[in-house]
Amino acid sequence: MAMIAIFIAISNSIIDSGFSNALIRKVHVERIDYNTVFYFNLTVSVTLYIFLYLISPTISVFFQEPILKDVTRVIGLVLIINAFAIIPRTHFVREVDFKTQTKVSLISSVSSGFIGIGMALGGLGVWSLVGQQLSRQLLNTLFLWIYSKWHPVWEFSMKSFKELFGFGSKLLLSGLLNTAYNNIYYIVIGRFYTSVQLGQYTRAEQFNMIFSSNLTSVVQRVSYPVLSSIQEEPERLHEAYRKVIKITMLITFACMLGLAAVAKPLIIILIGEKWLPAVYFLQIICFSGMLYPLHAINLNILQVKGRSDLFLKLEVMKKVIGVFPILAGIFYGIEYMLWGSVVASVIGYFLNSYYSANLIFYPTKEQIKDILPTFGVSFVVASVMWVLSFWDISVYILLPLQITTGILLALSIYEKLHLGEYLEVKQLALSALKRK
Repeated sequence: MAMIAIFIAISNSIIDSGFSNALIRKVHVERIDYNTVFYFNLTVSVTLYIFLYLISPTISVFFQEPILKDVTRVIGLVLIINAFAIIPRTHFVREVDFKTQTKVSLISSVSSGFIGIGMALGGLGVWSLVGQQLSRQLLNTLFLWIYSKWHPVWEFSMKSFKELFGFGSKLLLSGLLNTAYNNIYYIVIGRFYTSVQLGQYTRAEQFNMIFSSNLTSVVQRVSYPVLSSIQEEPERLHEAYRKVIKITMLITFACMLGLAAVAKPLIIILIGEKWLPAVYFLQIICFSGMLYPLHAINLNILQVKGRSDLFLKLEVMKKVIGVFPILAGIFYGIEYMLWGSVVASVIGYFLNSYYSANLIFYPTKEQIKDILPTFGVSFVVASVMWVLSFWDISVYILLPLQITTGILLALSIYEKLHLGEYLEVKQLALSALKRK
């Protein structure tokens, strides 16, 4: 599954082609805009699925895995299924309706999880993962259509297409670069190392995604439409942007550094000791993963301001830098590649923040000053949690002890510091509890 991830990811980027972001940013969206993008997405998805179907034997030969031919042809159907979901999802994002999206995601995730587990218990091996992913996307798309007020009609506007593509095309190229880079690690490890090592890396990356990628996705989807709505109000945009960064990074630093600290007992309890090599991979990945939301927020400003040209320029620059970790992985080892990605992520942040700062007058120095206190607290707390991992006790006692210690220590420090972002998160949490 990891071996074909890059083909699915790149295909999904091409299908979207930056149109969803263009629709979200556009102030006044007409019915014909939605329909134009919908039929474009659907046509491209069918075309790419046929292409993927035809090259599946080549993919199988390249990775020297015969089963990849059939797996690719079946999992490729997800491209067409996803194409049906793009416009309904975009419609919900524009309306800032994340409650419905959460409901849909929960239903599809839980249901597909039962399907995947059932197939695995039935001895279907890799096909249980295929079944889980296909059923999840199918249910997600189905319920998005059920809850959505939008339904397509037969119309297409070349004028609308050109207008939206003018902004989206640069995001498409940026997305392709980013997707290819993020997934090329699977190809490098799968081609130059063993499938076992690729499995260990993939498992570590999946644990990282629980917090890093999902949090990044949430931040992007929520902040982009909100910031877009005040794009013509510089002072409000600056303050909103600053608030988003401070609150997001408080949560991100706590989650990612905490995950690195508890990686060993967590992996042993959840998936067993056979996955212990993934622990070190995960701990390294957490250091680059904690910067992903910060990247996303800075890049969102470029989109909000309509500077997709700068967005593309930045992606090219960062991917040139990102070549060096990949080469390190080919010639020296997976660990060198992962540490190299941490360095590349730090450099990438400085590039992103430099360009976004000029658009909203929020310089990198000020950003770092704003997030440094929460990083310091999280680092200290995670260090204490990590030291506890050397205690020779059962992992079933160790993990709850680490988590409890981390939470209590973090809360006590933040209560004394009275940081504004902490107080706001605390107030939001208390308000949510009162509503419940």
